Amino acid sequence: NALATVTVIGVDMAKAPQVRDFPIGEGRLLAAADSQALMLNADLAAQLKLSVGAKLTLPAALGTMRLQVVGLIDSPTAPGEEQVFTTLKTAQQLFGLNGRITTVNAAFTQGADRQAVESAVQARLGSDYQVGGISSNSTLLASMQVAGMAFMMFGLFALATAGFIILNSFRTVVAERRHDIGMLRAVGMRRRHVLAMFLVESLLQGAIGTAAGLLGGWGMAVGAFALMNPMMKAFMHQELGWPVFDPAICLMTVVLGIGVTVAAALIPARSASRISPMEALRAQVGDTYRKRSNRAALAGAALALVSVFGLFTGSASFIGLGSVLILIAVALICPAVVDPLAKATGRLLEVFFRREGAIARSNITRNPGRSSVTASAVMLSLAAIVAMVSVIASIFGGFIKYLDSSMSADYMLIPQSIVLSEGNVAAGPQLAKRVAAADGVRAVSTLRVGMSKTADGEVQVIGIDPATYLDVAAFEWNSGSSDQAVEQLAAGRWVIANGLYAAGHNLTPGQAIELQTPNGVKTYHLAGVGNDYLNAKLSTLYTSQENLAADFNVDDDLLVFADRDAGADPDAVQRRLAAIVADYPAFKLYESASWKDENMQTFNATLIIFDVLIFALAVPSLLALSITLTISVLARRREIGMMRAIGATRRQVRRMVVAESLLLALIGTLFGVFTGLWLGYALVMAMGAVGWQMPYIFPWDGLLITVVAGVAFAVLAARGPSKSAAKLVVVEALRAQ
Repeated sequence: NALATVTVIGVDMAKAPQVRDFPIGEGRLLAAADSQALMLNADLAAQLKLSVGAKLTLPAALGTMRLQVVGLIDSPTAPGEEQVFTTLKTAQQLFGLNGRITTVNAAFTQGADRQAVESAVQARLGSDYQVGGISSNSTLLASMQVAGMAFMMFGLFALATAGFIILNSFRTVVAERRHDIGMLRAVGMRRRHVLAMFLVESLLQGAIGTAAGLLGGWGMAVGAFALMNPMMKAFMHQELGWPVFDPAICLMTVVLGIGVTVAAALIPARSASRISPMEALRAQVGDTYRKRSNRAALAGAALALVSVFGLFTGSASFIGLGSVLILIAVALICPAVVDPLAKATGRLLEVFFRREGAIARSNITRNPGRSSVTASAVMLSLAAIVAMVSVIASIFGGFIKYLDSSMSADYMLIPQSIVLSEGNVAAGPQLAKRVAAADGVRAVSTLRVGMSKTADGEVQVIGIDPATYLDVAAFEWNSGSSDQAVEQLAAGRWVIANGLYAAGHNLTPGQAIELQTPNGVKTYHLAGVGNDYLNAKLSTLYTSQENLAADFNVDDDLLVFADRDAGADPDAVQRRLAAIVADYPAFKLYESASWKDENMQTFNATLIIFDVLIFALAVPSLLALSITLTISVLARRREIGMMRAIGATRRQVRRMVVAESLLLALIGTLFGVFTGLWLGYALVMAMGAVGWQMPYIFPWDGLLITVVAGVAFAVLAARGPSKSAAKLVVVEALRAQ
């Protein structure tokens, strides 16, 4: 069939038509006496190539069920809401519910007050039931919200980086146009006109940049969806559509794009408007700038100390605040240390640029303000690269560690969706019994899934067998927990919480947890905190399968682990298991190595998305370097003309500009590496504080990428300005003011 998943809904046909309409276009309505029948929307039937009288085979707890189509509903199917309807008894048999129901739908009488009716029903039923609807995929949505928050933080960081570069670019423009501003002020231009001139300029640039950003963002989104779609099909059995850009998103993009540009230009514009004619027409005094930069460096040092404190608090909020402060601190310290760093690194550069290197070093130290602006821009972009590479390496390293421990069984029978609580059809205990009885199988254990609700929201509850789980799998324990927690699950109502849930609820071993179950509110206690691969990103509790059956009425398996005997033939065992799984189409048989290979392919595909993000963060530093060098060349036209007049060749002029670019990039790279390592470590620690404990992996590859990127940026950024400088006509350059 063209569709991988459908939602099966069992309805009581004696009452269901009173709650919702079933406009039958062909065939008939289900009857209460139907035992092997279904009805579905006509457009879905066309997609599945079904007609009235045809049969559809569905996965079931006992293997499969073949249901006959008796009616086609004449209403459109919403994407992602593909549903088939069968009788309540048939659905209970299909899912192994043993006469239980999961949801009761009710219709209001005309004019009824919804809030009052819900309150009355809740009072009548008591606290064991939830009134008003429950979302079965709330844990998945919570995980997606975490991912959304991560991308939002990336967007805010990129926006802040762009704003900082715009600010520094306008500061450079104001510094280079001080003479022009002084002339305009001398002939009568008022301060507000100078301010308005720069703000209008920023408004125009912001509008152009925002338009280009909208087009570029659309292209990046389409590319990301194209990369993610195969993963969604393979693991979630869902297909992504096209990116959705509603008017609100477009409006927000325009407001942020233009707003950030104008806001970033406001400080340089106000600074330009306050320059007096006499002050603008004379050169800046170096001592004054150095005093101002020294004061800023002291403030930066104080912020750095505060960020150190935040890093060691263990609080995600303080760590995040410290990460922002360290960026500000480095930006404030940079102007004060550009001069000594340029002198130190300039001598190294003179090994390759013997004559031009000294001139380049002199140009940088002569205008430390402009140099620090460029170095800071390079620092921000390269710091983002190092930090992102650190976080990616740590996350992938952590999840590979989870994969090796919790999914290490020789064979795994895995449902269609790796999110266990999302629409999978479980198998009855017969499947695990058949696997355990197969020749060559040494040990078998299973996972079962129930849903619960606490005062803080929903949580999935995974049932494991404490006696067999550690034979085929393992937990990655957070500090203070060990395998003894698994044994403790057999001693009563105990649970193991994963790191995400434990951190979100500030849980400690021994703490009581009130869980709503189909059999009332039950009190469990925390035995330990650990993670497995499939559920590390979802709020999850683990308990014994005995508790899951008694309190949640769940005794069907959603995942089966199996290990083979030491002397068994792997191929023979796999063939036997494949024959068993063939009777259960809701499951797929994996051998451990192939499962890991498939997941590693997914990781590698995901890396492409992060590579695009890294590239997007790196581009601004390239632009900042190029803009600064271009302005520097324009400001030194007369000086370059003098050099050409006394014998400097075009090649030497080009090498001088390249040397200056390399020197600025080298300074920015040093700051970027330091700041990026700090940010990467802080972000990994912050993930641990919210429950994702990952091993910090030092980003050797990231450092190499950063150094290479810094040098490459310097060479690329210098190409245009160096050619322009070399092509200057001596007479015209000497005539420049």
